[in-house]
Amino acid sequence: MSQPHLVVVMGISGVGKSAVGRELAEREHVPYADGDDFHSESNIAKMSAGTPLTDQDRWPWLDAIGAWLAEHDGEGGVVSCSALRRAYRDVLVAAAPRTTFLHLTGAHGLIVKRMQGRDHFMPTSLLESQEKTLEPLQDDEHGWAFDVAPTPAEIIDGFLGEVELSEGGHA
Repeated sequence: MSQPHLVVVMGISGVGKSAVGRELAEREHVPYADGDDFHSESNIAKMSAGTPLTDQDRWPWLDAIGAWLAEHDGEGGVVSCSALRRAYRDVLVAAAPRTTFLHLTGAHGLIVKRMQGRDHFMPTSLLESQEKTLEPLQDDEHGWAFDVAPTPAEIIDGFLGEVELSEGGHA
């Protein structure tokens, strides 16, 4: 590996972005940031009240995450961020072109169960809104989707295997 990876662990709420992101960063020995920490107080208040964010709410948040990625380009890093739409991911890639996406996906029932079992500001009532907003990774985006049913370690093994194959393909 020539440079440490720069990864966005993406997906709807409740898929395990933070758990997978932390474990990936630990395994790769790079910094980790939780995208939730970049939200303004007003964004958190809106989501806590069950109100979906608008694009206007999201742009400053995405710019801040993009800046974090750009700052960590040389040393590598992992950040969890929903990155639900292609336009949002384009903001992140514009800030840090080496960004790779690890898209976590899963069955609706499993995700609801996970959300009900955690202490988080995002209510399950917003899950449907996120599912409707989600635009899966497109063929020209650098990243892979993984189901969340396996353990975080198994997901990370699969992701790192794909990254290794793609790097080998460009050598």
